[in-house]
Amino acid sequence: MKLEFAMPREIQDAQKRNIPLVLAGGTVEYHGPHCAYGCDSLVAEGLIDKLAKEKELLIAPTVHYSPSSYAVGDETSGTVHVEENAFEEYLFYTFYSFLASGFRNIYVVIHHQFEQESLMPMTLSYMKAAKRATMHYMEKTRGQGWWGSEDYASYYANLEGGDNPFGWIKVIPTMSTAVQNATGYDHAGEFESSILMALYPEAVDLSRIDDKYHWFTQSARRANPELGQKMVDASLAYLRKAIV
Repeated sequence: MKLEFAMPREIQDAQKRNIPLVLAGGTVEYHGPHCAYGCDSLVAEGLIDKLAKEKELLIAPTVHYSPSSYAVGDETSGTVHVEENAFEEYLFYTFYSFLASGFRNIYVVIHHQFEQESLMPMTLSYMKAAKRATMHYMEKTRGQGWWGSEDYASYYANLEGGDNPFGWIKVIPTMSTAVQNATGYDHAGEFESSILMALYPEAVDLSRIDDKYHWFTQSARRANPELGQKMVDASLAYLRKAIV
């Protein structure tokens, strides 16, 4: 179910049963002349939508505008870049609202600058905002000194359980390091173009590659939906285990 279509009864039921609340973190970013600007968002959304057909999820609206950076294209390229500190503040209030309303099983699934699960600015913004929101929520609801109270004497014994508040919001990639190594990973090249092609064929037009030369798009000439489907399958196998 989509969060924006849910009503109070559905929200309360999802929270009671600890259904995962899943948010796609993407960008509006230049991906060469042959890929849609929403490539990152579309890959994350497409995988989440497929997972939702086999596993019950509550899907939050995608966050598109983000710290995409101007590393690939400059300010005239069409990329929308939101400065990291401003983005983090936006996320902080979003995550705090989720926690305050009762969600305890939140996943942010990112497809942007996550090669080998490296911690780049956008990912760090999500991670920092998640921890800040959690700390703020705990201090507001349990008071200062909450962690040191006897209520949390079993904290270390429950690190892997649902009672650990710092596990309520998890930030994960669409493709783990193992999946990337098994299939391949790039920016608007053979691999990213293939997975986007498998999820949304209309978002890739290989006939446009020569509209403008880029070193990073040349391998996209080899992109194909068969490779893309292999990447989708591997990503879903990982996400099935990661989102519980």
